[in-house]
Amino acid sequence: MRLSTKGRYAVMAMADLARCEVRADRATALAEIAHRQEISLSYLEQLFARLRRKGLVTSARGPGGGYRLARSAEDTKISDIIHAVDEPLRATRCARSKGCMTKGERCLTHDLWEDLGQRIEDYLASVSLADVVAGRLSSDRRAA
Repeated sequence: MRLSTKGRYAVMAMADLARCEVRADRATALAEIAHRQEISLSYLEQLFARLRRKGLVTSARGPGGGYRLARSAEDTKISDIIHAVDEPLRATRCARSKGCMTKGERCLTHDLWEDLGQRIEDYLASVSLADVVAGRLSSDRRAA
């Protein structure tokens, strides 16, 4: 399974935004995030338009404008971000309505890849932006 730049960059930018909110009580300009994360500003604008439509960020115009998290970093799950930018998390190559084989059958390993995809989905749903910013991603976090 491969996560595209759309999902990875959205998570990177949201983590940057969450870290900024801890340090300052103001909206963060996308140009600042683009510079720190070395992501194209125009690409970030596209991603943040989707994140705003899905209710993960709010925007403010004018001087001092920018973006803020719409909910706390603790309540924002990584899976929410990836889904907001329309990133598929499937590990199978099958279409939703039919299998991946020529005649529409499922391949022999379909269940293996589907199970892997579900485990990835479950993991990303268990990790919050706050976990990422605080570095709480080790196996110790899951055991606690």
